[in-house]
Amino acid sequence: MNRKLLWGINTFVLIILIVSVTISYRHLNPSQTLMMSCSSELFDRNELGGSISRHYLLVDVFAKGKLAQLNYRYFNHDGSSAGNITMKGNVSGVNADPHKYSFSVKTKEESGLDNEVKSPEHMRYLSYVSSFNLDNKGMHNLSVEMLDFNELHDYAVVIFQPSNTVCGCRLVQ
Repeated sequence: MNRKLLWGINTFVLIILIVSVTISYRHLNPSQTLMMSCSSELFDRNELGGSISRHYLLVDVFAKGKLAQLNYRYFNHDGSSAGNITMKGNVSGVNADPHKYSFSVKTKEESGLDNEVKSPEHMRYLSYVSSFNLDNKGMHNLSVEMLDFNELHDYAVVIFQPSNTVCGCRLVQ
């Protein structure tokens, strides 16, 4: 038999074996970890002068046990950084039926919110609301609800509240 054909068959069998072991492991040892990498395109139609501001938003969500971290990264349309907001806190609740996670943010770090360059409207709103809640209540509550969820294909469409942001997410296992 041809060596290339044998290598191809062996590689195919190895891939099938790895996939089946991975699927079996996930079902036998379910994880209490949530890791998602989400993205969305932001449009601000309220710009003066009729121009439309376009930005990209990437949100990384990591929750393990009771600890949680959300990293909002904003980019200009040309790909340059427009700012970051990193929030750390706790998982305050999980509702398995609608796949909804509630978070209680205790600390927040921001970069790129200077007055020289106008930040994305979403970033300014998220900064304002979270700062208001952290200053007045000592915490900022937010939730992530999965509107469409497919664990087999590792994707979800989620809505972040209170910012009403819908993102497409890749589930990281």
